[in-house]
Amino acid sequence: MQMPLLRFLYRKMWNTRWLTLSTLLGLLIAVAFTTSIPMYADGALRRVVAKSLEEKSDGLPAGSVLIRYQAAGSEKTDLDQLKAVDQYIQSELSAHIGFPVQSYVRSFSVRGAQLSPVDPSRVDPSKRRQMTLTSAYNLKDQSELTRGAWYSDKIEGGVIEAVVLEEAMFRNDIHVGDVFNYPIASGMGNPPLKVKIVGTFKPRDETDPYWYQGLESLMGSLFISDKVMTEDLYAKQKIPVNLVNWYYAFDLRNIQTSQLGPLENKLERLDIVLYQQLKNTRVDLSFLPLLSEFKKQSLQLQILLFTLAAPMIAMVFYYIVMNARQSLERQQSDISVLRSRGGSTRQIIWIYLLESLILGGIALLAGPFLGWFMAKSIGSSSGFLTFVDRKAIPVAVTPQALLYGAAAVLIAVAASVIPAILYARQSIVSFKRKLARADRAPVWQRWFLDVALVALAGFGWYAFNQRQLLSLQTGLTTDQLQVHPLLFFVPALSVFALGLFFLRLFPWLLKLLGLLGRRFFSVPVYLTLTQLSRSSKAYYPLMLLLTLTLGLGVYNASAARTIDLNSTERTLYQYGTDVIVQTIWDSYSDDLPTDPNAGGSGQPGGNSGANGGGSGNGGTGNPGTGGGGNPGGPTREVPRNIRYVEPPFEIFRRLPGVEAAARVLETKGNVVISGKSAGQGMVMGIDNVDFAKVGWFRRDLFPAHPYEYLNLLGSYEQAVLISKPFGERYSLKPGDLLTISLQQQPVEFVVVGILPYWPSQYPDKMPFFIANLDYIYDQSPVQPYNVWLKMEDGAKTTPLMEELQARNIGISSVKDVRIELAQQKKHPTRGGVFGILSLGFLVSALVSLIGYILYWFFNLSSRVVQFGVLRAMGLQKGQLTFMLLMEQICTAGLSIALGLGIGKLTSYLFLPFLQTSENVSTQVPPFRVVFDSKDTAQLYGVIAVMMITGAALLILHLRRLRVHQAVKMGEER
Repeated sequence: MQMPLLRFLYRKMWNTRWLTLSTLLGLLIAVAFTTSIPMYADGALRRVVAKSLEEKSDGLPAGSVLIRYQAAGSEKTDLDQLKAVDQYIQSELSAHIGFPVQSYVRSFSVRGAQLSPVDPSRVDPSKRRQMTLTSAYNLKDQSELTRGAWYSDKIEGGVIEAVVLEEAMFRNDIHVGDVFNYPIASGMGNPPLKVKIVGTFKPRDETDPYWYQGLESLMGSLFISDKVMTEDLYAKQKIPVNLVNWYYAFDLRNIQTSQLGPLENKLERLDIVLYQQLKNTRVDLSFLPLLSEFKKQSLQLQILLFTLAAPMIAMVFYYIVMNARQSLERQQSDISVLRSRGGSTRQIIWIYLLESLILGGIALLAGPFLGWFMAKSIGSSSGFLTFVDRKAIPVAVTPQALLYGAAAVLIAVAASVIPAILYARQSIVSFKRKLARADRAPVWQRWFLDVALVALAGFGWYAFNQRQLLSLQTGLTTDQLQVHPLLFFVPALSVFALGLFFLRLFPWLLKLLGLLGRRFFSVPVYLTLTQLSRSSKAYYPLMLLLTLTLGLGVYNASAARTIDLNSTERTLYQYGTDVIVQTIWDSYSDDLPTDPNAGGSGQPGGNSGANGGGSGNGGTGNPGTGGGGNPGGPTREVPRNIRYVEPPFEIFRRLPGVEAAARVLETKGNVVISGKSAGQGMVMGIDNVDFAKVGWFRRDLFPAHPYEYLNLLGSYEQAVLISKPFGERYSLKPGDLLTISLQQQPVEFVVVGILPYWPSQYPDKMPFFIANLDYIYDQSPVQPYNVWLKMEDGAKTTPLMEELQARNIGISSVKDVRIELAQQKKHPTRGGVFGILSLGFLVSALVSLIGYILYWFFNLSSRVVQFGVLRAMGLQKGQLTFMLLMEQICTAGLSIALGLGIGKLTSYLFLPFLQTSENVSTQVPPFRVVFDSKDTAQLYGVIAVMMITGAALLILHLRRLRVHQAVKMGEER
């Protein structure tokens, strides 16, 4: 490479340093955004793996691999092949898998046999002892000797030394020093083996994966030396091999996304590799299903995050292309001159390609570090623009992330170089010809691509609408319908398509405005409209960028708020309050038990479900032994009259951290209207004053304020609030009577209100009836109720439970909605969605701000001669300033208004389709699209900074304008 070319490139980049820096910034953002997604997905996978390992800690470790060789019938085992496969499994397999080994055990065994004592006078011969000779790798290190000594590594006097589990010694009536005959069924006339018990042992740690078979299955094993088994029994005495087990427990906690595919292939081929080395060797257990699940989750997460990030990444690429075109347009005269003076097309292309490669290389080096920070931010996201300080997701720069970053750089380089190729082919003649045809419509207008994109976006809306109707009609959930990942991509396409379509109308609107106001407009206004209508094509890149960034910003903000709020409100509605405490009630029966051996009456499955048994005649019952505990007992009957003892309720009001408490009874009852059965319903008995303090209400769910209904409930003791679908079905109105049977006791109520919803009640599943608790207890037997608690901010449930236990109040269960919400926020998918949307919102604001400032800076710089001519013709500086401000308002202002409007329109059109993530027919509370004023204020803040900065640049530029310098021979630059 020639030095003059590098010198020319350096001068070119320095002279256009602001454009160069802005392009580098766009590349950095593109690489960072692209690399952050696989980094986060990899870290989220590790968290999922850690959680799966924690959940599977009760059984075998998640990373278990069990390989087994079972001799087939009378077929002899090739010992050389057995030795080779054993060497492969022990030495090569762990390195092939590539994860740390938590535990490894290999066991050889011969066919089990019935032991007979050599000296029947010392050992009971009538005892049946079915045992198996086994050798286990590394048994001494994993065990603790309790009696006698360990086995010897050689046979002395024809006697094989063996040890057994201590528990096996007791079960099989074996003692240390006993000698047994072990018959060999080989068909080769092998004499019985003599086996001497020399010791007993117990595991050092019974939970260690080494004991994967379980101690119970080892009670019939006689453990001998590995050397004795392989060299003496197998090799010398030719005793057939019966079973060989190899077991590995691998530590998968540091698994990476990039390792899933290769590891899956290795495990799938393991059976083939083993069988080729030794027939009848197979993998009995592996973590291949778990690996497939991890791979599926990782792929789904990456697809979702890339779908969310794709519009933002495309927007950044568009920003890079816009910068490249601005730079090329400023330099096209230079390019034409170079071409006319002997410069080849290849040399000019090489200059721009080299510039892009240098910037791309810098972005590829620095971008992953910014991407690492972005991935950390995504991992700490608990909501839209909400980042919390919690245990971070383990994020690292992976080869896969670098590959994605390199792909982003290549796309950006291609997007920058392709326009340069077109410009490099122009000579000075073709350049002048192009200037003369500058008013020609762009390609997308001539081919009506904007109309096609609008139609495509409309088809996307239609497809999503049909999908939602299908979900409503069939009741299928999202998993069954396989939710399409384009739910965030199609809205972005809509914003882009509508923006392009508006740009088609923009020149016509300007011409119409100029035509209507030609006689009334002042000179600056007329000049502004003339400038915009004649060169509207030059403003398209900026206007489209602003429309796209602000439209996506509005949509992403609304989508995140909508997902977050609807998910949170569904959970709050499901619980109805902060904490629900279910206490244990003592119960008594007036009936005598039919079984004289029954110690208590038991609880017949009451609503609390907590007692299991009660006390009868002073005796204490328990589950299954009380009168109602065992439905299978033919001589026991469920007591008809159960009396419950209510725990003291006032204690709950004074518990630490409790703001308010309320009694809430939920029980089913048979409804009767005008003497006709109306089926079953859920009766909720409450104290209206207390419930108003603890219940969660969403104001727009009710025709009137919910407190109004609670006041109605308190006006009559027999008052009841009923669900709207039930009321409409039976044409009920306030003042009508109905009867509900509770505990086989009919209770009459008067309808005072009809409601569509009530906290924790689902009217589409079962009609609800809200009544006064004291009236229910007056008219029917007392039933156990739950206690709903409204907690103070930051209050914990642990002190509450400790206080109740200290006061001897039994607790059956405690449900805390705050814990449920916290767990939802920690879910990797939820965090990824909010993190990507939050970063996308911030990137949109940043790109729009930088793009706007740079565009106007270079636009003003390129029109110095025009401004000088206008000033020389008599246009005052204030008029020129007003003209340019009008130009900004007509372009940037309209684009900003259009972006905000299209963003809101797109949100209203597409966000309702998010509710297909649940069964739409049971969406309670109803789904709603949310716009947060804080997000709008932040966007307005960015817009204000943009406009103020643009105006400041304009005024500063005009103040520096010198007419005698601007009006000169030559061309604009």
